[in-house]
Amino acid sequence: MAALTAPKPDRNPKQDRSRATRQRLLEAAVSCLAEHGWAGSTVAAVAERAGVSRGAAQHHFPTREDLFTAAVEYVAEERSQALRAVRTDDREQAVAALVGLYTGPLFRAALHLWVAASGEDQLRDRVTELEARVGRESHRIAVEVLGADESRPGVRETVQGLLDMARGLGLATLLTDDRARRERVVAQWARLVNEALSD
Repeated sequence: MAALTAPKPDRNPKQDRSRATRQRLLEAAVSCLAEHGWAGSTVAAVAERAGVSRGAAQHHFPTREDLFTAAVEYVAEERSQALRAVRTDDREQAVAALVGLYTGPLFRAALHLWVAASGEDQLRDRVTELEARVGRESHRIAVEVLGADESRPGVRETVQGLLDMARGLGLATLLTDDRARRERVVAQWARLVNEALSD
C-alpha cells in the first residue's frame, strides 16, 4: 500500500514574508516621499519606517530609483483597484472619487517624484514612462466609473478635462486644504459631466 503524503501547502511562508516585506517597503516609500519629498527620502529612512533592515530593502530594491518608482506604481494600482469598485449611478460621487486620486498622499508622492525626475537623468525616463502608464490607466478607470461612451463626440475630452481639473485641485491642495471650495468645484463638474454623458 502506498504511503499517504500530506498535501503541500499552497503558500511558502518564506515567500509570504518576502511579499509582506516588499509591501511594507512600498507603502513606507510613498508615505516618506509624500511627507519629506525626494531630498528627504532615502532607502535607509524608508527601511526604518517599514521596520526592516537597509539590507532587506536593498535586496528587494537595489537602487533608490527602483524603490520609489515601484512604490508610486504599486500605490497607483491599489487606488485603481479601489476605484473600480466605485461604479455608481451617482455621478457626483464618481467625480469626487476620481478627484480623490489627485488630492491624497499618492499624488503628493508622485509629484515629488516627477519634480526629482526633471533634474535627474537616471530617473527621468523611468518616471516619464510610469506617468504615461498611470495616466492611461486613470483615464480608462474614469471611463469605467463614469459609464462614459467615448464613441460619442466630446465625451473623451470631457473625461480628460475632468482628470486635468482634478490634477489642478491636487496641486492647489499641496498649499492649502480648501475642502469647501473643492466640494463646490466637484459638484459643478459632476453637473457638467452628467450633461455631457447623458443620452
